[in-house]
Amino acid sequence: MSRSEEAAAKADPVPLLLRSPWIVGALILLALLTALVTYKVGGSLATIARVQGTHTLAPRAEWLATAAAPDSVRPLLRAVNYLAIVWPALAFGVLIGAAVRAVVPAAWVARLLGGSRSRSQLVSGLVGAPLMLCSCCVAPIFAAVQERTNRAGPAGALMLASPSLNPAALALTFMLFATEVALARVVMAVVLVFGVSALAARHLPPPEEPFAPCPLEVQGPQGPREALAAFTREVGRLARTTLPLIVAGVLLSSLLLDVLPVDRLREVPFRIATVLLVALVSVPLALPTFAEIPLALGLLAAGAPAGAAVALMIAGPAINLPSLLTVARTTTPRHAAALAAGTFLTAVAGGLMV
Repeated sequence: MSRSEEAAAKADPVPLLLRSPWIVGALILLALLTALVTYKVGGSLATIARVQGTHTLAPRAEWLATAAAPDSVRPLLRAVNYLAIVWPALAFGVLIGAAVRAVVPAAWVARLLGGSRSRSQLVSGLVGAPLMLCSCCVAPIFAAVQERTNRAGPAGALMLASPSLNPAALALTFMLFATEVALARVVMAVVLVFGVSALAARHLPPPEEPFAPCPLEVQGPQGPREALAAFTREVGRLARTTLPLIVAGVLLSSLLLDVLPVDRLREVPFRIATVLLVALVSVPLALPTFAEIPLALGLLAAGAPAGAAVALMIAGPAINLPSLLTVARTTTPRHAAALAAGTFLTAVAGGLMV
C-alpha cells in the first residue's frame, strides 16, 4: 500500500473490509441468522423448562378471545391471534430471505447448495433445521432460495426441515409422548424433508441458469452503501410478493376451521379412518411452532389412537395453506399440490406405523 493509500485509509473511518459489498452482505446475513437462532433457542429452552416442571404443554393463550365472538368474526380473530404469535419469526423470514436474494454471490450459493441432487438435498435440510421457523415464516426464505438456485428440491427441503426437524419440537415430542410415537415422527420427518421434497420437484423443467446472480453482481462493482440499498429494496420486494399470500392463507386456514370437522376427529370409530381424516385436516391448517404438540395431546386425552397424534405432528407443522400459496406462486401450482399430497401420504404412513 502506497503512502497516499495509507493516508486515505487512516482518514476514512470505514474499515477496509467493510468497503466490500460482499463482506457487508455476509455480515447482514450472519447478524440475522445469529439473532434468529438466539431468539428461537431462548424461547425453546424456556418452553422445555416449563414442560420439565409441568409434564405437559398447554396451548398458547389467545390474544383476542374467540369463544364468545360471533361466527362471522371468529375466523378473523383467529387469524389475528396467529399473526400476533408468529410476526417476529415472519419478520426474520423476510429479512433472511431478502439477504439471500440480494447480497449473497452466486458462487457462494453454488458452493453451499451445488453438486449432486442428493448432496444439495442433504445440505438444504441440514441448513433448514436450526432455523426452527414454522411453515409460514420460512416461506419467504423458500422463495429466495428457489429464485437463487432454480432448484425446487433443495428449496423445498429447507422449507420442510425448518418446522419438521425443529430440534426443540422433536425434544418435546420425546418428553411428552411414548417412544414409538416420537420415533415415528422423526422417521417420517426425515422422509418428508429429504424424500418428498425431491419427488415433488421432479416434474419441474431443468433450470436454464442453475444459480442466478444477485442484484449486486448484475449491476457490476459496488460498495457497501449499494449492498445495503440492494438489501433494503429486496426486503420491500419480498414483503410485497410473499406477505399478502401468507396473510390470505392464514385467513383461509382460519375459515377452514369452521368448515372442517376438527372437533369431531376424536369421534371417528375406525383407526385408519381417524388417521386419514386427521392427516387431511392438518395439511392446510396454519400452526405456530409447537402448537401441534398440545393438539396431539388433546387427541390422545380424548381417546383418539396414537396414530392420529403422529399424523397431526407430521402434517401440522410441515406445511400449510399460506406456505402452499407461496410455493405455488414461486414455482408452479402443481409443485405445491405435490408437496401437499406428499405431506398427507407421509403423515398417513407415520400414523399407521404405531
